[in-house]
Amino acid sequence: MSISTIVTHPDVVVVGGGPAGSTVSALIAQQGYRVQLYEREHFPRFHIGESLIPETYWVLKRLGMLERMRNSRFVKKYSVQFVSSNGKQSAPFYFWDNKAHECSQTWQVVRSEFDLMMLNNAREHGVEAHEGMRVREVLFEGERAIGVRIQRTDDSQEEIRARVVVDASGQSGLLMHKLNLRVWDPILNKGAIWTYWQGAYRDSGRDEGATLVLQTGNQKGWFWYIPLHDDRVSVGVVAPFDYLFKRAGTHEETYLEEVERCPAVKERVSRGKRVTGYFATKDYSYRSTQVAGDGWVLVGDAFGFLDPLYSSGVLLALKSGQLAADAIVEGFRQENLSASQLGKWGPAFNDGVDRMRRLVCEYYDGFSFGQFVKQYPHLKGTVTDLLIGDLFEDRVDSVWEPMESLYQNGKVPPPRWNSGTSPQVAANKVNELMLPEGYRP
Repeated sequence: MSISTIVTHPDVVVVGGGPAGSTVSALIAQQGYRVQLYEREHFPRFHIGESLIPETYWVLKRLGMLERMRNSRFVKKYSVQFVSSNGKQSAPFYFWDNKAHECSQTWQVVRSEFDLMMLNNAREHGVEAHEGMRVREVLFEGERAIGVRIQRTDDSQEEIRARVVVDASGQSGLLMHKLNLRVWDPILNKGAIWTYWQGAYRDSGRDEGATLVLQTGNQKGWFWYIPLHDDRVSVGVVAPFDYLFKRAGTHEETYLEEVERCPAVKERVSRGKRVTGYFATKDYSYRSTQVAGDGWVLVGDAFGFLDPLYSSGVLLALKSGQLAADAIVEGFRQENLSASQLGKWGPAFNDGVDRMRRLVCEYYDGFSFGQFVKQYPHLKGTVTDLLIGDLFEDRVDSVWEPMESLYQNGKVPPPRWNSGTSPQVAANKVNELMLPEGYRP
């Protein structure tokens, strides 16, 4: 197969057109730099991760997306609520009560629609976005990324040179795989099965768009319950990978067994009709040991995936895209595209992800929001800050010591994520977690 080299060089090539890719590309193009984005699929395309949290507001504002969101059909979301295994509901965590600002109203999105809006917004900011084109590899001279090799729709291949390559390729992790950077979380090893219901129960008023987190009856996992427009509800079960996928039965049988174990979900969906098949994914956590190298940056799921529990996925995609864009633009102006410059945002970003991870681990280890708020009512606002995605300030760390004061029976804080796990250990874990026949990503 012949490979040609493009003579014209963009400043930046972005691999992937999801929220992270569209964010980083739009913000760089806003500053007058030439950006080419390559997405292997054609939009709109299905994707999971439908619930936004309030701190996405600030990136959406920079992107000029707020008016589009306000005029969309997306369901408005004002709160999150937790339901215990015995059906007891916590008081809703209303975002507005914690921060009286328009950012406290967010949205439940259909990702096929939201992602297309984001990509088209990037185009309007000057990004040259190509769909149906696959990036086969990132090109290097020594340790510096110098461009990409793409495969066009007619199967011809071309090499494109760029000053910076941004990997926003999602969980496939183009550079993470090439450079052996992925490290699996030692604790968070989950899977999910979900489907969509029409006409299922939903609250009214400002509670209509609330995300519900419902613990299963055997406390092995939890359900998300996310109301969407067109009277649809996304309902999925998350539990340890082995528990969900190494038992006998189909995805449908496993899902319905878990619904039976969660009366609060069973009651809510009983009035509805299932309108799609069943989807499954491995939602266990990983992160890259680096956010950047000389001439390259990782953003969104191409850098790491945490857990679906607190709906942080889109926020972390947008936030990493914004931080990476600012570092790249600054690097252009300073003529410094080194790893230290392009990845200068990494440590603070990792700290924020670690805070959300701590809250995720606490929930899986039996943390009760109701008990905590009852014992420490003055910290309800700080816990809500974490739930809305206000993760990047040290002040929120005030919750951890009081949380530990409620530990019983020798319980200890969850160990921190360890980026020192060797790539070989990561590779071994992949082999151990081979998905069963019938898995669909």
